[in-house]
Amino acid sequence: MNLNKNNLEKLLSGGLIGKKIHYLNEVDSTNKYAWKLALNGAVEGEVVLADSQTMGRGRMGNQWQSPPGCNLYASCILRPSIKPFLAPQLTLTAGVAVAELLTHYCPGRVFLKWPNDVLIGEKKICGILTEMSVKNNAVDFIILGIGVNINMRAIDLKEDYRKKATSLKEETSRHIFRADFTASLFRSFEKWYRSFISEGFDSVKERWTHLSEIVGKPIEVDEGDKIRRGIALGINEYGALLFIDDNKTIRDIVSGDVGRIGD
Repeated sequence: MNLNKNNLEKLLSGGLIGKKIHYLNEVDSTNKYAWKLALNGAVEGEVVLADSQTMGRGRMGNQWQSPPGCNLYASCILRPSIKPFLAPQLTLTAGVAVAELLTHYCPGRVFLKWPNDVLIGEKKICGILTEMSVKNNAVDFIILGIGVNINMRAIDLKEDYRKKATSLKEETSRHIFRADFTASLFRSFEKWYRSFISEGFDSVKERWTHLSEIVGKPIEVDEGDKIRRGIALGINEYGALLFIDDNKTIRDIVSGDVGRIGD
């Protein structure tokens, strides 16, 4: 199946995520488009899908390579009744949902990198970008952006990305039907999102820790103005990364670039 609105709405009939799909052949950014929809009253579960992005964004302003006809670029509008400081938990929840689906294609080779990347082996296949609007000290809406490299060829990646990024096609040596994959991803996220809303973060935290590529390993954390080193311990109840530094002090990190020492 091609990635189009009619196919997806049939596959997602009755669900929350994807209950209404805004499909665009090209857009500057699905997150930006979804933000405008949310400001105009779009309801929870509405999704923006694009065949390509001209200004796809990743975390910390990084560009997300978004060519047409091969990958998934999606942004979902969420309106959870949670405190703003808990919003990072949704990034991790989405990561678990993506990783769980990818494991069906690449068993034993899918890992999560804090806070927003999904890896196959040591190469990035998915990035997640969460943006939030707050009103009266409460979450008004959250835009959850997900980009997954599906049928992109290594030759199509910018040369400096080829050693650190991959796609499902490269990893499985077969073409993946994007509509089927997208529908499965939305169902996986809906399952984990409903669990998060009704039961809290504990089950997500446990699954994330199991899939993490850094827990128990030496890491380096670049916080912009300083670099810390230590051993990753996992995440806390708010989604912050925990590690024990060289002075045996347990610290938490809410933002920063994290890498394994020796990579």
